[in-house]
Amino acid sequence: MTSRERVLAAIAHREPDRVPIDHGSFRGTGIMAVAYNRLKRHLGIEGGATYLYDVVLQLAEPEDWYLRRFRVDAIDLGRAFNVPEMWHPWVLPDGSGAQAPYWFRPERRDGELLVRGSECRVIGRMPRGSYYVDQAYWPLAAEGLDYAGGLPSAMRDVTWDALPTAPWDRPLTDDRLRDIGAAAQRLCRANYAISAAIGCNLLEWCQYLFGMENTYLYIGGEKRRLGMFLDRLVERHLEFLGRLLPHLGGNVHILVVGDDLGTQRGPQMSPACYRDLFYPRHKRIYRYIRDHSPAHLMMHCCGGIYPLIPHLIDAGVEILNPVQTSARDMEPERLKREFGRDLTFWGGGCDTQTVLANSSPAEIREHVRRRMEAFMPGGGFVFTQIHNVMADVPPENVVAMLDAAYEFGGYA
Repeated sequence: MTSRERVLAAIAHREPDRVPIDHGSFRGTGIMAVAYNRLKRHLGIEGGATYLYDVVLQLAEPEDWYLRRFRVDAIDLGRAFNVPEMWHPWVLPDGSGAQAPYWFRPERRDGELLVRGSECRVIGRMPRGSYYVDQAYWPLAAEGLDYAGGLPSAMRDVTWDALPTAPWDRPLTDDRLRDIGAAAQRLCRANYAISAAIGCNLLEWCQYLFGMENTYLYIGGEKRRLGMFLDRLVERHLEFLGRLLPHLGGNVHILVVGDDLGTQRGPQMSPACYRDLFYPRHKRIYRYIRDHSPAHLMMHCCGGIYPLIPHLIDAGVEILNPVQTSARDMEPERLKREFGRDLTFWGGGCDTQTVLANSSPAEIREHVRRRMEAFMPGGGFVFTQIHNVMADVPPENVVAMLDAAYEFGGYA
């Protein structure tokens, strides 16, 4: 089977020749650039470059040798825009080299990096010794739900919008949309499954704009007004989708939306509150995508979201990522038993919180074997670890994990 056939069979809940493997098809399944450089040294890989395609999470774009070595089956639409003029030399927090996007030129001050937005205010910072760009400004924290201005200008002062990954790193003019469509068509010839992360977050945008505390206060005491604000977000997302989806055609196979609804101990809100506030708006967005694109819909949703999963399925979610099995009520066997007929689990293949960085390669191999045993019967499973590989993960552990996924992933 080709990589694409393998992934699509798994999503259709058929058993392909082996479990598909993803490592880097979007910014929730990848590897940090520091860990990537260490892995290259460990494997004796010379030449090439480490492309820091996501500067917020400091992720590397997997090179072709990486896709071949680890038998990766899915890739990111953004890699089609990996051209020489996009990059400039960069130094990572551990002192190793990389290539950063041409537009990423933060201010350096007292050992930290500062990202400035409109009016030269600091909107993001990477403190000394840190591996991430942290949000440092919440544009609507003061105005709150009384804000009546345009959403695009407020959103541009959030780090996730100000520091985008390709192909969203340039204004979405009609010409840019045509370029994205042409790039998807070219990339599709390689027979990988192609994913595109399109966001459409609701809860997270409230948290980015208002701040966490304010958002919780609005959920608890201002549901009607918060709902009106959410409707504004929905309209903005639908306008974006209406312009984008016709250009993708059938050349993108997985569209990734996101909203981190969970914590380690369960959802951020009660199921009743989710059903009242967010479910109908998620459903409106997700059904629009399903009605206007042949692509499959993945939701990236961290944390313990077990009580919300039936609502997400009803809203139109087909694929769940990162499958945070270390959170409450998210045991692999339970998820597969209760939701395996309706969801494809794209993740959960290795616990990054407690296992990947802290165990021996032999222990990781056995851990992956048990995860494959739980998730792979009947299809509906794409292997990747729970969220990204962190900077401190030993390279031999990355090799052990991905090699085990291939070793134990064959269907008889």
